[in-house]
Amino acid sequence: MQGTPSRTRTPDPPERRTRPNLLRHHAPLARISLLGADTRATSSEVVADKMCAKIHYIAPNIYCCGAGTAADTEKTTELLASNLSIFSLNSGRNPRVVMAAQIVQDMLFRYHGQIGANLILGGVDCAGGHLYTIGPYGDMDKVPYLAMGSGDLAAMAILEDGFKPNMELESAKKLVRDAIHSGIMSDLGSGNNVDICVITRQGVDYIRPYEESVYKDKRERRYKYKAGTSAVLTERVIPLEVVEETVQSMDTA
Repeated sequence: MQGTPSRTRTPDPPERRTRPNLLRHHAPLARISLLGADTRATSSEVVADKMCAKIHYIAPNIYCCGAGTAADTEKTTELLASNLSIFSLNSGRNPRVVMAAQIVQDMLFRYHGQIGANLILGGVDCAGGHLYTIGPYGDMDKVPYLAMGSGDLAAMAILEDGFKPNMELESAKKLVRDAIHSGIMSDLGSGNNVDICVITRQGVDYIRPYEESVYKDKRERRYKYKAGTSAVLTERVIPLEVVEETVQSMDTA
C-alpha cells in the first residue's frame, strides 16, 4: 500500500512596496500629489488671459491640469467633477483617482480627438498618490512625473534632470517651479504667474500664485482716442417693426 505524499504549504509572496517619487511620494503621515501650471491663455498671437486657472477642481482629493483648447479643458473637467460628485453623494466617500482617469478616458475616446483636451490628473486616495496623463484621443498612461503643453519640452528637461526619489516637499515645489519657469522662458504661449497645488490626505493646498512674474511692462501711452478720430462716412438707420410678440411664463413651482 502506497502512502500519500505530504502537502507542504507554499510561503506567501513578499509584500511589494512602491518607492516614492516627485509627484507621488511618502511624506511624514501623508502621501502627496503635486501639480503646477502657468497662467497664460492665448488666442493666436493675442494674450487672452493673464490669470487663467489651469489647475481644475475634480474632487476633494483630485485635481487636474489642462492644456490645449481652454474651453474644452474647462468643460471636460466640469463634467468629470459633476459625475464624481454624484458618486460621492451615493457612496459617502471620495472617488479613486483611477476611476476619474477611466471616466474621462472613455469620454475623450468617444469623440476621437475632436475635444482638444490634454489632461494631467493627479490625486491621493486609499492606495496612495497617483498621476495620470490623458490625451484627446483617449490614450492614458500612469507616470511618476510629466509636463504637457506648448512649453513641455523645456519643462520636461528640468524634471528629468532634477527628479530624485524620496524628495522633500519643498524641494519638489522648487523643482516644479523651475520646470514651469523654464517653459515660460522658452515659449511665447506660456507665461505670467506660477500656480502650485499640493494634495494630501489631510486636504489640498492650492497656492495661487505660488510665484508672480517679474517681467511686468508699463504702458508707454494711453490708448484712448477722442470722439471723431475715425470719421463716419455714411449713416443708415433701418426701423424695425414688431410683427408678433409672444410671452411665455416659466413654471417655478
